[in-house]
Amino acid sequence: MMEAKEEWISTATEALDKAYVPYSHFPVGACLVTKSGKIYQGINIENASFGLTNCAERTAFFKAVSEGEREFSHLVVAGHTPEPISPCGACRQVMAEFCHPDMPVTLVGDNGAIKEMSVRELLPYAFTEKDL
Repeated sequence: MMEAKEEWISTATEALDKAYVPYSHFPVGACLVTKSGKIYQGINIENASFGLTNCAERTAFFKAVSEGEREFSHLVVAGHTPEPISPCGACRQVMAEFCHPDMPVTLVGDNGAIKEMSVRELLPYAFTEKDL
């Protein structure tokens, strides 16, 4: 499992170089792992109309879901931040939609800074299908 997690962290970190961030210059990379072990890499993609920007986490989820994936086992998010990067609220809500509340999420910053959390810890009292 440790080797796999190192690969996932590497995949998320390598994505930083692919991010399209001409406005904020704040690249984010993600690595989403399905229960079957398939990996989806995500990057943030900015737009001059900032509301149309898509985060790395959501890019990875939307790629996976568009290919029929619905079961996920791990998410890694990487950024050039001194502390482990923190996902935005929209990404946390997407995690709540598609992931078990106890699914692990690894947050990565520069110089090996890592924080392990669960989806539930990232978004306690999430809005889910039970609330409809």
